[in-house]
Amino acid sequence: MSNYRERGRTELALLYNPQLSPKSAWQKLQHWIDVCQPLKEELRQLGYTGRQRIFTPRQVSRIVHYLGEY
Repeated sequence: MSNYRERGRTELALLYNPQLSPKSAWQKLQHWIDVCQPLKEELRQLGYTGRQRIFTPRQVSRIVHYLGEY
């Protein structure tokens, strides 16, 4: 079971990039997801479509696995 909670995409992006505006932080996180093919594939398998606004706890767990702690 994941120790992570559901997070909004902008909320999570700002945890990784607190110095950026919300829009820029999300764009950067989205770019990292796009270029990390193993992460992108795992998120797809967990139901991520690229359009959702909330990451599930399992999706957050996989993001942290690939990108490190926020």
